[in-house]
Amino acid sequence: MKIGFIGLGNMGLPMAENLSRAGHEVTGHDVAGVTSEQFATRASAEEAVRDAEVVITMLPGGEILRRVAGAIVPAMRESAVFLDCSTVDVESARAVADQARAAGLSALDAPVSGGIGGAKAGTLTFMVGGDAEGFERARPLFDVMGAKAVRCGQSGNGQAAKICNNMILGITMIGTCEAFALADRLGLDRQAMFDVVSTSSGYSWSMNAYCPAPGIGPESPADNDYKPGFSADLMLKDLRLAQKAAESAGADTPLGLAARDLYARFVEEEDGAGRDFSAMLPRFAGRQR
Repeated sequence: MKIGFIGLGNMGLPMAENLSRAGHEVTGHDVAGVTSEQFATRASAEEAVRDAEVVITMLPGGEILRRVAGAIVPAMRESAVFLDCSTVDVESARAVADQARAAGLSALDAPVSGGIGGAKAGTLTFMVGGDAEGFERARPLFDVMGAKAVRCGQSGNGQAAKICNNMILGITMIGTCEAFALADRLGLDRQAMFDVVSTSSGYSWSMNAYCPAPGIGPESPADNDYKPGFSADLMLKDLRLAQKAAESAGADTPLGLAARDLYARFVEEEDGAGRDFSAMLPRFAGRQR
């Protein structure tokens, strides 16, 4: 396929390079002037999307997505697929989808899970909102960039699935870190704690696959001085999106709210900025009630 790819950051660049290596004709653009040996880039987003069958965006937030969509939708050829892989608020995702459909385009919101490692390895999970026809047309690209793509329903539902998933993740990581810190104070060995919890009712992805305690369980960012696989900054972004959606929908999410406030304090007032979101463990371990 001919693909226009807008947003060549830490996630977008390896995704675009994987598509190029798979034989697709990729033309990219990034405001920072990022280039690649794998594919051609253009000086403007409008140039990059012209004649593309599928246009993929990977952008930092909803306002930027709306601005970019305003520029590229008129430049896209009719019947092309607009595939947004950014993580943004549900309202922005639906507004951009409406704009794309009004221009005769197929629109998909498809935020991802799997982080930079998944983007490089082509093992991302895509949570997709939008029409079934567009989803099927984009499926070969999902197969290159990821290990799984799930269509979640109407436009905006991909974003809804992402923020619900990451609200659970933020809450369970905090609980896991609190439990390790409590175990320390009670004199319970961390390995013993892991051996019990990882095979008992406390089992979770945060414990079993991404353990925040160094040297315990499978290798994770905790074993690399909490250099981010998924940063606390990004977790805070997603928890804020979840609370924005909860307020809009009238949903009661007290633990999601508490998780947002804890990550805000960690990132903005303590030493969490630029660290992995599992670095909550040394934060709790070093504090007293």
